[in-house]
Amino acid sequence: MTQRGTYSKQAPDMFQAMRDFSRAAAQGLDPTVAELVKIRASQLNKCAFCLDMHVRDARKAGEADERLFLLDAWQETDGVYTARERAALGLTEAMTLLTGGPAGSFVPDAVWQEAAGHFDEDELARLVGTITAINAWNRLNVAYRVAPGRLV
Repeated sequence: MTQRGTYSKQAPDMFQAMRDFSRAAAQGLDPTVAELVKIRASQLNKCAFCLDMHVRDARKAGEADERLFLLDAWQETDGVYTARERAALGLTEAMTLLTGGPAGSFVPDAVWQEAAGHFDEDELARLVGTITAINAWNRLNVAYRVAPGRLV
């Protein structure tokens, strides 16, 4: 597939605002949790660019290959991810897929309560912001067909 443009050059103000929001959202959030949710959302959104970048970032930070390999099946693993990481991954999936059921699209109360049980209010706000930011990046990169390792 051919890249459809370079949005960082076509809309540099938007690109900078996205970078600023992403950085602000991640402040104070456990970096391991942040990378896991970025990778998981990118898997769900099929964003090759973000998958490549965040898997590399996680490895540089010392993340174990086993945890990266099993992330797509995190719900089927015991003892690989902490309860806190599992709560963050559950919230990531709920916010990314927005498949709440017959009443419409929403994040189920049980998923929210699980995350709220593992993150204080400030951390939860940062987690929600980080999930929101990676979903926005994924959608930009998929729309522009940005390949792994390419400039955006």
